[in-house]
Amino acid sequence: MALTYESAAPYRSVRRALRILETVSRHSSGISESRIAAATGLPRSEVAPLLRMLRAEEYVRLLPEGGYVAGTPGTEPAGAVVRGRLQRRLERLRDTIGAAVYVSRYVDGEIRVTDVADGPAAPRVNEWVDFRSAAHASAVGKSLLSQLDVNGRRDHLARHRPARLTSRTITSERALFTRLEAHVPSVPVLDLQEYAVGTVCAAVPLTAGSSANCLALSLPVEHAHRLHDAALALNRHAAPVLLSLAL
Repeated sequence: MALTYESAAPYRSVRRALRILETVSRHSSGISESRIAAATGLPRSEVAPLLRMLRAEEYVRLLPEGGYVAGTPGTEPAGAVVRGRLQRRLERLRDTIGAAVYVSRYVDGEIRVTDVADGPAAPRVNEWVDFRSAAHASAVGKSLLSQLDVNGRRDHLARHRPARLTSRTITSERALFTRLEAHVPSVPVLDLQEYAVGTVCAAVPLTAGSSANCLALSLPVEHAHRLHDAALALNRHAAPVLLSLAL
């Protein structure tokens, strides 16, 4: 299955969105779109859609007189606000793609699925083997391993030896490393029933600073024909999720 993606776009969008958000944050009484463009050096044709994204994610709000200010009124702690935004974003993405979606992180040498949006029409994958032990087989694991250096990958596989989970699972460390090295970072990693019979998955990297994260989806194998388009959509919608992780 050949997949082509406009991969650097999420990272460019997030960098520019952060510049806009930093500019807006310095103007507590509001700043216009034209002044934001002048202050950031970005053309208004780029500022306008990024402001729409920031408004949709509730990072900025538009005042009645037309200026933008940071955030939304409320009393929730900042961490709870960001986490709520992330969960709502994942739920919208689940409904848009028609698949369960996940945010996973590599923390203290282990894979952690930290956020999930699923539902009756978008069931999550059955974690029949702990994801921490299945990095070699799952799209989530391979995406996170691809963001580590060689020593980091070797360390992980020394602690979690690759086991055959299905007839499609790669258990050879050399073959796995060759595939990871050949993988283009911006292209989603696929799992075509390598982790679990009956499930296909895709994952895209969400590298925020020095931390390895990824955004993933899963589909029942009877919907495998939708994986290409779903992975395209996952890649297109990665920027708001990455923005949540970067803040």
